[in-house]
Amino acid sequence: MRISGDKIAKYVFLAIACSAIASLLLIALFILLEGLPFILRYGPWKFLSTSDWRPHEGAFGIAPMIISSLWITAGAMLIGAPLGVAGAVFLSEFVPKSVMCIIKPTIELLAGIPSVVYGFIGVMVLAPLIRTNLGGPGLSLLAAAVILGIMVLPTIISISVDAIGAVPNAFREGALALGATRWQAVRMVVLKAARSGIIASIILAMGRAVGETMAVIMVAGNTIRTPHSALEPVRTLTANIAIEMSAATGMHRQALFATGVVLFVVIMILNSLAMAAMRRKGGR
Repeated sequence: MRISGDKIAKYVFLAIACSAIASLLLIALFILLEGLPFILRYGPWKFLSTSDWRPHEGAFGIAPMIISSLWITAGAMLIGAPLGVAGAVFLSEFVPKSVMCIIKPTIELLAGIPSVVYGFIGVMVLAPLIRTNLGGPGLSLLAAAVILGIMVLPTIISISVDAIGAVPNAFREGALALGATRWQAVRMVVLKAARSGIIASIILAMGRAVGETMAVIMVAGNTIRTPHSALEPVRTLTANIAIEMSAATGMHRQALFATGVVLFVVIMILNSLAMAAMRRKGGR
């Protein structure tokens, strides 16, 4: 019995896809098996709400790192979301297609720049600017938020451009025929029609900001404290895992895996929200 080339290719790609999914499931299972027992033994509320992180004394409270991660992510979204959506609208509606076909791939290439490069720019340029003009040590919550806000721009712009481009031209033509200006047509018709895709891009960018490690380690200052000012040094969940995992043993190591479980759950929630927004878009 002869097997066609199409069937061979189908089975090969099926095997590759299944192996990729199995790898992700195994990683998730490993993190859960390593971290959940510690959370249940130490106490979920105590682990998530206390502020003392002293592994050598048996204190494992991650509340300051959770708060720092949320504040940095919120700051990154305040910077990245408006700039990203505005850039997507400009590229989609006000730039000639020949120019947009050049600029859009260039912006997408920015997503491939290693995060350590952004971190190095933050240390050498942004932190001294903050220290000189605003005060504080420079390496701070504000510096991390600005760097992450720049890093998520390619994600927001790329997905938002695709969402705006999927809006039928009939919507624009109908608004213009009713007497709307071009900006009114974009603001009142196009953006509303592409709203689900734009929201999905922002949520995915938020997941990227929550999970970023290297750039945050370089510019956030890495001090375990609950931030009371944007100019204070802080430490995020991802930075804590990366900094301490190499020397961690026993309960300390388990606590870091438990921190990974918390981070995993947060990112899964954000991705689920993004998929729900995309399904809502597809159902319209």
